[in-house]
Amino acid sequence: MPSVLSIAGRIKGPLRYRHVLKWRCAITTRRRGRPSGSQGPELLAVARAVFLEQGFARTTMDAVAARARISKTSLYQEHPSKDALFAAVVRDWAARGRDAMRPHLDLFLATDDVPTALLTLARTLQAGILGADVLRMRRLVASEAARFPDVAAGYVADSWDRNIATLGDALAELTRRGRIRADDPSTAAQQFTWLAVAAPLNDRTLRGDDTPPAADVLDATARAAVDTFLARYGRP
Repeated sequence: MPSVLSIAGRIKGPLRYRHVLKWRCAITTRRRGRPSGSQGPELLAVARAVFLEQGFARTTMDAVAARARISKTSLYQEHPSKDALFAAVVRDWAARGRDAMRPHLDLFLATDDVPTALLTLARTLQAGILGADVLRMRRLVASEAARFPDVAAGYVADSWDRNIATLGDALAELTRRGRIRADDPSTAAQQFTWLAVAAPLNDRTLRGDDTPPAADVLDATARAAVDTFLARYGRP
């Protein structure tokens, strides 16, 4: 590429310095332009994919930078270590699932048909908790919980605990309306969630299997969850 001075030397008269100034501005703009590689949330998504593929121990900052199409220096500017990057990935994932139940619970509270609403809710819980990406992240966080106890605790608090609390609030509202009788809505929320997902979640977690259970199995599990829940918490 010709230099600024070499180009300026070819231009005569008063236009010379105007052309030099425009050329310098163009170069400065290109240098200051946004890098073409991944940054911010996009970078975290790339890093999450690498962690899920390689595991924490085998993942390197070089591999993440290469996948994100950025320099390792740029990666370290955003995340100063692999530990910090892993923590950021988990926090970002938990934030994506934060309050995930709320829109479904708004619909849940809008109907007087409690058994049907509970069945829909059980299927919603299954779809969210038993999703392949959720299962893989769950295993990854669990496998590194001893190394990163605060990260694991934050993941549980911002995803599972938060959504259980939201469900507990909804069950408390149904109790106030006289639709169910849950003296301890928080416990009722935990129990309903586990009734809906525990068996398939345990099976998929221990087998390392990301494929969803058969639809008829999930349906039978959801219906049994509703029946058991209403036997305990339904109106007398």
